[in-house]
Amino acid sequence: MNKAYVHGYDHRENIRLQDQASTLVELLHSDTFYPAGSRVLEAGCGVGAQTVTLAKNSPNALITSVDISEASVAEARRKVEALGFTHVQFQQADIFNLPYGQDAFDHIFVCFVLEHLSQPVEALHILKSHLRPGGTITVIEGDHGSVYFHPDSEAAHKAILCQVELQRRAGGNAMVGRELYPLLRGAGYGSIRVSPRMVYVDSSKPELVEGFTKNTFTAMIEGVRESAIKAKIVEPHVFEKGIRDLYRTTEADGVFCYTFFKATGNK
Repeated sequence: MNKAYVHGYDHRENIRLQDQASTLVELLHSDTFYPAGSRVLEAGCGVGAQTVTLAKNSPNALITSVDISEASVAEARRKVEALGFTHVQFQQADIFNLPYGQDAFDHIFVCFVLEHLSQPVEALHILKSHLRPGGTITVIEGDHGSVYFHPDSEAAHKAILCQVELQRRAGGNAMVGRELYPLLRGAGYGSIRVSPRMVYVDSSKPELVEGFTKNTFTAMIEGVRESAIKAKIVEPHVFEKGIRDLYRTTEADGVFCYTFFKATGNK
């Protein structure tokens, strides 16, 4: 598995992931439920931001959450245990070399993972080997090419492209959301369905202004400042203006839009 994670693993990133998860629960997970007794693999659980929602939505499923980062697994376990969930188990593991046999799971859940992989089709194909015949996979990804906002800003677009380029150099793809259908098809899944989930934010939705535009998206872009400038992708003054202009979209007359894509398929 590609170990490079362009956002990093620090405390600030942990907080950003929690803000993102809590803000987007209904949009992304209103239809994410698994039956009682079903075996669910969460591949790439990170710090448990999505694990908490999986556990809440499917209290009688048996959830196994894995991640390649030992520190992330420890944080996810701490978070889930603190909430009293007992139907989730954790393991440090590489998606490309999972310690499970064939047909070990009824359902697989993958959220914000493919964007970091240089071989997403291979990852999906390997995951399919651990899925029972007729079992399902759910994949959720964002797409940085879907961003638009008012007031528009060339500098803001350049700042966003810094994150896109850094992720590309790390072997990932920040615009992978639009590719979910061909990726799942290429990995041999059937009955594939993809639904776009747009986040639309204006000042009448203060919880999204704070939780998404400021604390999720702009915080993510702001977090690559040093790496982008060091890599000479952008001049410092342009990046700083871009961040200011992204925050400008959170004012009374501002609007911000971003689209996630949720795909399902079966084996």
